[in-house]
Amino acid sequence: MAVAIIGLAVVVLVAVVLVASVRVVPQHQRGVVFRFGRVHARIRQPGLHLIVPVADRMVRLNVQTVLTQVPAQSVITRDNVPLTVDVVVWHRVVDPVKALVEVRDYPSALLQLVRTALRAVLGGVDLDTVIGDPERVNAALGAAVDGPSGRSWGVLVERVELRDVVLPESLTRALCRQAEAERERWTRVFASDGEVRAYHRGGPAR
Repeated sequence: MAVAIIGLAVVVLVAVVLVASVRVVPQHQRGVVFRFGRVHARIRQPGLHLIVPVADRMVRLNVQTVLTQVPAQSVITRDNVPLTVDVVVWHRVVDPVKALVEVRDYPSALLQLVRTALRAVLGGVDLDTVIGDPERVNAALGAAVDGPSGRSWGVLVERVELRDVVLPESLTRALCRQAEAERERWTRVFASDGEVRAYHRGGPAR
């Protein structure tokens, strides 16, 4: 009887150890194992893995491309025009160990980096560039953000894109008045040109 109880206890203990040792890594994640607080060299790929209970701790990290919306930011262009801009960032983890060890809470750190880059890049271009050549601004933003994050944090920034640019209300009104004046000027030009052509076709009225 005692032997049976001991055997059952051993079986239960082995089962508990096995359950505590088994970890599943989904397809869209990678596992990083810390053994007594130190990173284990091998990154765990998707699938079933065994770790050492108590000694090991596995952290799973998403390696999918993630779209992050950066809250609206106030910036000033090189020609001193205040703007409010919305930005979106596409990024993904390419080095799970760096993303966990080299920076604390990499999504928040990336957000702060984008804000800093936004002020620096837009502060170096004029309003015409922001409005007329957004791809140039997007490329500059991507380069400014991807450099530090890719080298130090193991995060690849695939694209940064200006989603919305809001002009000051006074400037918007001024641009509308300017556009309206330009339309009126061209209307007068076309009307005068039409009168001249009609005159030359029909000659002066008698």
